[in-house]
Amino acid sequence: AVVHAGVHNGYRPNIRWVNSERLEKVPAATLLEGVDGILVPGGFGERGLEGKIRAIQYARENRIPFFGICLGMQCAVIEFARNVLGLEAAHSTEFVADTPNPVICMLEEQKKITFKGGTMRLGAQPCHLQPDSTAATCYESTEVEERHRHRYEFNPEFRNPFAAAGMLASGTSPDGNLVEIMEVPEHPWFVAVQFHPEFKSKPLAAHPLFTGFVEAARTRHQERMSARI
Repeated sequence: AVVHAGVHNGYRPNIRWVNSERLEKVPAATLLEGVDGILVPGGFGERGLEGKIRAIQYARENRIPFFGICLGMQCAVIEFARNVLGLEAAHSTEFVADTPNPVICMLEEQKKITFKGGTMRLGAQPCHLQPDSTAATCYESTEVEERHRHRYEFNPEFRNPFAAAGMLASGTSPDGNLVEIMEVPEHPWFVAVQFHPEFKSKPLAAHPLFTGFVEAARTRHQERMSARI
């Protein structure tokens, strides 16, 4: 999907693959210095989780364009809770069931479903976007539909503290109950989504969020090169 976005913009992205487990052992700059964008994709399991969180912190603090997908979105929420809100023990109940600050959790209505696969949100779901958000600018629309494959959600109890600290829910379910997209408006480009936009990317029809992310990375690259002259 990143390559598709590059084709759409007329250039080829130079992708640096980084093992998040290595980021748990060395300073983030050791592996990430010089990049123009950081993408943390979806996944399952705790392996490399803290490395993903450190990569997101590096992107946020150094104002590097960041795109988080599914678990990448949840890691962005955990990082912001710990390092901006000061909730040092913030976590997802998927990994730490008794965390005192469950910023990511399984919602109560999901816990009542017992049949196999029932707690997982699957398939296409509608999403309403805030009109002035980065996501709405990329989509050129405030009503979209994206595909999901996940079980845990952003905990709505933390929505107001996050907004007050600078991370906003720019995309929600139509009823406003489920958070689909989180953004940091004061950052050059910081978008984290609960769904999987890569599922709808095509070689000749790049997904608009990937296009926006790659373009933001390209802008950063041009600015860095100009500063060297």
